[in-house]
Amino acid sequence: MPDPELLELRVERVAHGGHCVARHEGRVVFVRHALPGELVRARLTEAPADKSFWRADAVDVLEPAPGRVEPRCPYAGPGRCGGCDWQHADLATQRELKAAVVAEQLQRLAGIERDVTVEPVPGDDHGLGWRTRVGFAVDDVGRVGLRAHRSHDVVPVEHCPIAHEGVDALGLGEQRLPGLATVEATSAPEGALVVLQPRAAKVRHPKVPEGTGVLVREGRGTRQLKGRTWVREEVVVAGRPRSYRVTGGGFWQVHPGAAQTFLDAVLEAADPQPGERCWDLYSGVGLFAVALGEAVGVTGSVVAVEGDERATADARRNVHDLPQVRCVAGSVAREVPRLGDAVDVVVLDPPRTGAGPAVVESVLRADPRVVVYVACDPAALARDLATATAAGYRLAGLRAFDAFPMTHHVECVATLVRA
Repeated sequence: MPDPELLELRVERVAHGGHCVARHEGRVVFVRHALPGELVRARLTEAPADKSFWRADAVDVLEPAPGRVEPRCPYAGPGRCGGCDWQHADLATQRELKAAVVAEQLQRLAGIERDVTVEPVPGDDHGLGWRTRVGFAVDDVGRVGLRAHRSHDVVPVEHCPIAHEGVDALGLGEQRLPGLATVEATSAPEGALVVLQPRAAKVRHPKVPEGTGVLVREGRGTRQLKGRTWVREEVVVAGRPRSYRVTGGGFWQVHPGAAQTFLDAVLEAADPQPGERCWDLYSGVGLFAVALGEAVGVTGSVVAVEGDERATADARRNVHDLPQVRCVAGSVAREVPRLGDAVDVVVLDPPRTGAGPAVVESVLRADPRVVVYVACDPAALARDLATATAAGYRLAGLRAFDAFPMTHHVECVATLVRA
């Protein structure tokens, strides 16, 4: 008897989210671990009768696509770790797939036709060993790992191939840590941090190399157990190395080459001039605010708005020598209307959900000459571009970067000017 949960499917196009589209008796099936053009045997993972689409994992490839390779990770594959979507594709194919997704989202959600090329991030030629920040989960018996796709199940992982060597050196996957829910690991050029999230009153703390900072999450903050509570990152601004302090598990780009790449792309697109007024929205620890402040000089101004108070405190420290930069802790949606109606340059770097119509419309009412939008989700970017188009701005430039090899994620830098 044939397995009722196995389907033979001809895979069609790539879709947003790390899977491809196939069809079975008219119903859409989203298939992971496949590539466009392949003939696969797929096992259904979600197949409710009342849904218009199902989900499946390709468990047998009958006709492989040219870009298929053997996964470099022993934990990748159906039912295993859900962290990587494209371990089975070579890097060139991964970037072609991501470019197709960005182009499709722009056309479908914003009505914008655009040829897209996904550029590699400098320093990445094999797609492994790049992730400097990894959030590990811990199972009920203390094994450290990563979650399966669309599941709370923890897949024990001793060594993650995309993790940076500094994260791997912490040895977390080789330890049992009962009583913990998660362990966040950060490796930076200057320092390493481990942030623990307990699930029980009694926990086992990890053994980490000397000099590693260890913190415990308590409510919305953290408590220091040992070592420093922050790491120091560095990029080149105005031709000189510039250090940034990042406290706890605060946000910084996870690829070692990404912060510099995005900073350079934003500055090229914005072209800030001495004396101009700038807003840096969702400013984090001030990566862009510092560079904008250097560019506009003391005759200009930069207002950096960030909702995370800890990140804002770091940003104030990071811009301490730039009096033209003012850091505001607060919701971007609430603060933008208070900033006035005169601005030249706006940098938007929102979370994965995007800025949203209210923020985009509020920004554009201030009539900036240029808006540079840094986006980690092409669908959210496309929705916000549709809002901007309706408000009288157009997409003047777009660059896309493969800052997350082996995953479906892609970073875009979009330039908006008045239509």
